[in-house]
Amino acid sequence: MRGRVTKSDEARADLLNHFRYIGRHNLGAARRFLAAAKKAMELLAWMPEIGSIWESPHPFLSGVRVWPIRKFKNYLIFYRPIVGGIFVLRVLHGARQVDELLRE
Repeated sequence: MRGRVTKSDEARADLLNHFRYIGRHNLGAARRFLAAAKKAMELLAWMPEIGSIWESPHPFLSGVRVWPIRKFKNYLIFYRPIVGGIFVLRVLHGARQVDELLRE
């Protein structure tokens, strides 16, 4: 059985922004990024517990998990397991102030 992937509006915007940024330099790489992100999210929806718990001092972020996108390891998927799949909160570059962005 396949899990369901639900994305927040912010996660959708993150994916588009990353595609645009990568695509300015290499359109093929931008397409590969989107394909790798989709594949990673499908894997997480099927096995949501494989991601690491994101340690944060903010109670709102309790239970959030993180998973790197294969071949784009600096890009991280932040999600919560839900019944039947995952809810993707954000897709962020690891060099950003992730904790602050997750709180927005």
